[in-house]
Amino acid sequence: MDTREMKLLDMHCDTLIECWRHDDRTMRHGPGHLSLDLMLQNHGMAQFFAIYLSRIEMQTMEPYEIFQKVYDNYRMEMSRNTDVIRSAFSAEDIEKNASEGFLSAFLTIEDGVFIGDHMERLREVYDKGVRLITLIWGFPNTVGYPCSDDPEENARGLTEFGMQVIEEMNRIGLIIDVSHMSEGGFYDVAKYSKKPFMATHSCAKALCGHKRNLTDDQLRVIGETGSVVGVNFESSFLKDGSSYATIEQIMRHLDYMVNKAGIDHVGFGSDFDGIDSAGELKDYSGYSRVLAEMEKKYTDDEIDKLTHLNVLATMRSIIG
Repeated sequence: MDTREMKLLDMHCDTLIECWRHDDRTMRHGPGHLSLDLMLQNHGMAQFFAIYLSRIEMQTMEPYEIFQKVYDNYRMEMSRNTDVIRSAFSAEDIEKNASEGFLSAFLTIEDGVFIGDHMERLREVYDKGVRLITLIWGFPNTVGYPCSDDPEENARGLTEFGMQVIEEMNRIGLIIDVSHMSEGGFYDVAKYSKKPFMATHSCAKALCGHKRNLTDDQLRVIGETGSVVGVNFESSFLKDGSSYATIEQIMRHLDYMVNKAGIDHVGFGSDFDGIDSAGELKDYSGYSRVLAEMEKKYTDDEIDKLTHLNVLATMRSIIG
């Protein structure tokens, strides 16, 4: 691959749990929205691969056990694809891998439920290569509360233990992800974190009223704190009542979020393999159409910021 074409750094997908669940699915290829083959063919540079701690599996397994099972499968998949992808633990790793023609896998966990009251698990997963934790999913945990359409619930902030988690993540060098978090929790992270943070897969609430989306003020805070937000490709986050994502909807949110957070604080977090349908994009190959649309209104330097440089800059300010 021409390394000059390696542009896209996507901040969130749920591909790993799908690979673990299904025998016909691998990181390299198979049904689904994202694969290494698709990344190679469509300007891929790096992917944040989330280990999603699903409530389906939690019916029979403990959260930390789910993490370990999916993690072991991830390690096996990575060992099978050393010809095209390497692990990355920092922005420097991603840039080095790209310069040598390799994709990068950046490992994350979706849902801090695995922490429980075991603070030491932050160091344990860090030592296994995890560098980002999405603190909340759809249910409360020991760290805090999920976003809600109920204003009173949505105002709930971090727990006392959650504030200690923020401090420890800052100390270790784990990136804090506030996607799925209550508005009160978001502002607590912004207040108590000594480092920037990420909203890896969220959209603009002013354009679509879904509870998972961010208000104009939250987008402003992301810009002011040197943080970054990734545009999500889920149709219900893009347009009220929509069940089919379009390039136009994605661009509308991208443009709006750039206006509110700033050109240096927006990227992409597709949520591929975690959304029911990629709509008009179909799968990761749709990124090529997004890039083509971006070229109509953004300069080359601005496109580089939005596709990867903004995320890399935020990573450097957190991990070093």
